Amino acid sequence: MPFLVELAIEPQTRADAGQLDEALRRLVAEDVGFAVSQDAETSQTIIKGQSEQHLEVIVDRLQRECAVNVGAPQVAYRETLGRRSEIDYTHKKQSGGSGQFARIKLVFEPGEPGSGYSFESKIVGGSVPKEFIPGVEKGLAASRDTGVLAGFPVIDFKVTLIDGAYHDVDSSVLAFEIAARQAFKEGLQKAQCKLLEPIMKVDITVPNDSVSVVVQDLTKRRAEAISVEPCRIDALVPLANIFGYANTLRELTDKRGTFTMVFDHYAPVSPPPDDRFRPAVGMRA
Repeated sequence: MPFLVELAIEPQTRADAGQLDEALRRLVAEDVGFAVSQDAETSQTIIKGQSEQHLEVIVDRLQRECAVNVGAPQVAYRETLGRRSEIDYTHKKQSGGSGQFARIKLVFEPGEPGSGYSFESKIVGGSVPKEFIPGVEKGLAASRDTGVLAGFPVIDFKVTLIDGAYHDVDSSVLAFEIAARQAFKEGLQKAQCKLLEPIMKVDITVPNDSVSVVVQDLTKRRAEAISVEPCRIDALVPLANIFGYANTLRELTDKRGTFTMVFDHYAPVSPPPDDRFRPAVGMRA
C-alpha cells in the first residue's frame, strides 16, 4: 500500500509535543494506511497517507487533542531507472593504521512497474567473500530511499553484484557498505532515472447537465482514459492535479456531484523535476 500524500506537522508549543507524539503513535497503530517519519534534512515530522482527504481526517483528529502547525499536502513522488547501467566502483581509504578497501561491480536494471526491488549476487571464485556481501546489500538498501533526481525513493529495479575485489587486511563489511552507497549514486546517474507520479482512478457521479463542464475541467487536470456514461465519469488523473477537487466539483455541479478515487499506478512525470517536487517546509496553524 503506497503512501501517496505527505505533509509536515509540528506542535505549536513544547507543551503540545508530548501529546502530539502520543496521538501519532496511536494513529499509526490504528491505521495501516498511515505512517510517520522524520525528515533527515529539516528534522520535521512528516505524516503520510493515502489521499488528501485521508490526511485531512488525521489532522482533524490531531487538532482535537493538541495545537499543531500543518504544512501543505505534497505528492509522494518516486524515481525509477530509465535504462540498464553498469558500475565498477572502488572504495579505498588509507589514513594511518588499517585502511578501507572494497571494489564492487554492479549492474542496475529497470524492472516492470510494480516489480519492486531485488538484489542478486553472481559472485564466483570468491572475488567478494560471502561475509562481505551483506555489506553490499545493506548499502544498497539504505540508498533506495533517496534517488538522484529529487531525493525520492527509488522503485522497480534490480541490482546484481557480478564482480569485485577485496584486501586481506583492509576490507570489511563496512567498507563494502560504503562502496555500495557510492556505486548506487553513480549507477542511478548513469541509468537516466525518471521521476514518477501517482495516477489515481477517479469515479465521478454528476447530473447529466454537468457532464460536459466536468469533463472539460478533468482535461485541464491532465486526465486520461476518460469514460463517460449517463451521470458517471471515470478517469485517470495525476494526484498532483486532483488536490482540492472536492470543492471544485461542488462548484461545477451546484453541490450535486460526488467522487471517489483510488491509487492506480505510477507514471513518468512530463515536466522535468524542479523545486515543486520537494516537500514544503512552510506551516499553517
